[in-house]
Amino acid sequence: MQLTSVENLEQLLAGQPGLSELRALLALLLSQRQVRSHCLHAENLQSQRGRVYRLNFSAGGNTAASFVVKRLDPSTARRTELLAHRWLPAVGLSECAPELLGIAAEANGRCVWHVYEHAGEGALAAEKPDLMRVRVATEAIALLHTRFAGHPLLAETRLYGGDFGIKFFAANLRDAIRCLDGMNSKSLELSMEELRLRDRLRDRLADLLDEVPRRREALAEFGGPETLLHGDLWTTNIFVTATSTGLRARLIDWDHVGVGPVSYDLSTFLLRWPAGFRPQILEMYREAVGESGWQLPSEEILNLLFETAEYGRFANRIIWPAIALVNDRAEWAMGELAEVEGWFEQWRPVLAAPKEAVAQAS
Repeated sequence: MQLTSVENLEQLLAGQPGLSELRALLALLLSQRQVRSHCLHAENLQSQRGRVYRLNFSAGGNTAASFVVKRLDPSTARRTELLAHRWLPAVGLSECAPELLGIAAEANGRCVWHVYEHAGEGALAAEKPDLMRVRVATEAIALLHTRFAGHPLLAETRLYGGDFGIKFFAANLRDAIRCLDGMNSKSLELSMEELRLRDRLRDRLADLLDEVPRRREALAEFGGPETLLHGDLWTTNIFVTATSTGLRARLIDWDHVGVGPVSYDLSTFLLRWPAGFRPQILEMYREAVGESGWQLPSEEILNLLFETAEYGRFANRIIWPAIALVNDRAEWAMGELAEVEGWFEQWRPVLAAPKEAVAQAS
C-alpha cells in the first residue's frame, strides 16, 4: 500500500485510536533523520491482529527510514518501555531487543503507540532448523536468563509484568475452575455435549489442582533461580541477522515479559521445533548456561517442569472464552474450549525418549 505522506496514515489505520499523536511522533523522527521528501510503504503484520505495522519511508527512491509501530494497552506499553529503557540496559543487554525510538500516548489514555527500529529480516524458521542460527539464538536466551538471575530489578519486573512460577500454574487452575463453574446458568442453554465438555475440563483441572504441592516441590528443588523471562519465545519472535561482527540475535514482542523459572521460556522455545531436534537444542542451552555455573536437571525432571508451564497456559486459555460465554453469550467460546481440550489430549512430553527422538529426526 502506497501513501503520499504521514498525514494519510488514516487510510491504513482506519478506526485506530491515537493517530494524531502517532503522526506527530513519526514526523519528529523523520525530521531528525532529515527525511523531507518521502512516500510511505506500509505493511500490516497480520499475525499481530491488526495492531502492528511496518512503515518504510523513502527519499530519492531509496529507503531512508524503516519503523515498526505497535499499538499497546497502557499497562503493556509501560512494561515494555521499562524493559527497553531500564531493565535490559541494567545488565548490558540493550541490543537484545529492537531500539524503542519513541512513544505516543493517546490523549484520553486508551492506548499507547510504540515506534521501534525495524529488526530486519531473519526470523528463525522452525520447519528447517539452521543449527548455526539456532545456536546464536539459544545462547542469547541463555545470556538473558543468567544475567538477570537474582537481579534486584526482578521485583520491579514482577510488579509490572507477570509471575510465571508455581503461582501462575495454581492461580490459572483456580480461575479456570471458577469460570467453568460459572457456566451453570440455565440461561446459557448449553447442549448436553457442551455440558459434558465443561465437566471434562473441570475434572481435568481439579486433578491438576491436587498436583500443585508435588509440582511446587519440583520447581523449588530443580527450577533454578528466578530470572527475567521473555514470556513468549516463539521462533517468530526471534531474529538472527548478520552483522559486521557475525550473527546477532534479537528478541521482539516482549509484551509478556515477567519473572519465573527458565523452564517457562525454555518449554515454549523447544516446542516450536521438531521433536527430534529438541535434545540437541537443549544441549546448546545447557552448554551456554554452564558457562555461568548452572546445571540443568535430568530430562525427566525437565519434562515435568515443562508440563507445568504448558498446563498453566492451557488453563489460562480456558478462562477467557468461559468469561465471554457467561457475560456476553459469545458464540465462539465453546469452540475455543473444545480446542483447549484437544491440547490436553494431544499433549506429549517436550523431550521424547531417546529412541523416539532419533526416529523423529531421521
